[in-house]
Amino acid sequence: MAITVSIELNRDIEIPGSYDEVFELLADVPRSASHFPKVDKLIDLGDNVYRWEMEKVGVDKHAIQSVYACRYAADKDAGKITWEPVRGEGNGVVKGAWVLRANGDNATSVKFQTSAELTVPLPGLLKLAISPVIKHEFNSLVDTYMNNLKKAF
Repeated sequence: MAITVSIELNRDIEIPGSYDEVFELLADVPRSASHFPKVDKLIDLGDNVYRWEMEKVGVDKHAIQSVYACRYAADKDAGKITWEPVRGEGNGVVKGAWVLRANGDNATSVKFQTSAELTVPLPGLLKLAISPVIKHEFNSLVDTYMNNLKKAF
């Protein structure tokens, strides 16, 4: 039996770097991902597609691992970096976007939006208990990621 947890996140941050520097970092998926906590592996599948394998959470047969793949596209003129899910890769479906806007010469306003569906092998009865835990963990990871990106500049 499995349950699916849906997560939607939006963040607005200001990064103390020029538009070009910030766009270059965020468009470079491996470099950007290096600032995301608890990534076990980021695998380049070619053609701007990356599979994210997060660290396992839990113990032995009760450990949960999020695995998903996305195809990335970057449009510097539009100030947008998007990711679309690649079906059939792992137990998650993730999509989202970065939207960047220069805020003077040395700062960039960044909007981050993502939505995810994670299917985990747990009995349906646990959905009410585990959904808030998974959502809290995902929020915490994204908040740490945002802070790490700011520190990169």
